[in-house]
Amino acid sequence: MNNSSTTTQKVKSLLFSGAVCLLLVGGGCSPKVTVKPMERAHLADYLMRPDRDKLAVKMNDHAFYSREASRGGRGVGGGGCGCN
Repeated sequence: MNNSSTTTQKVKSLLFSGAVCLLLVGGGCSPKVTVKPMERAHLADYLMRPDRDKLAVKMNDHAFYSREASRGGRGVGGGGCGCN
């Protein structure tokens, strides 16, 4: 009798934890994300552009291409390895 009750408790616990996980995963998925019209001005600001600082872009490219052992490939297909 004791073994049967612990098995039932384990099944209930497993179902409960599965339901909680499903609610957490399902609750994090929103169907639509919108930006309010008042906030669009902040997103369109010059400071929000990732390429606003030309020196920083060149430094990041240099670090990336040094790690990847390739050159070029910015804006075109393929890299500097000659594979394509």
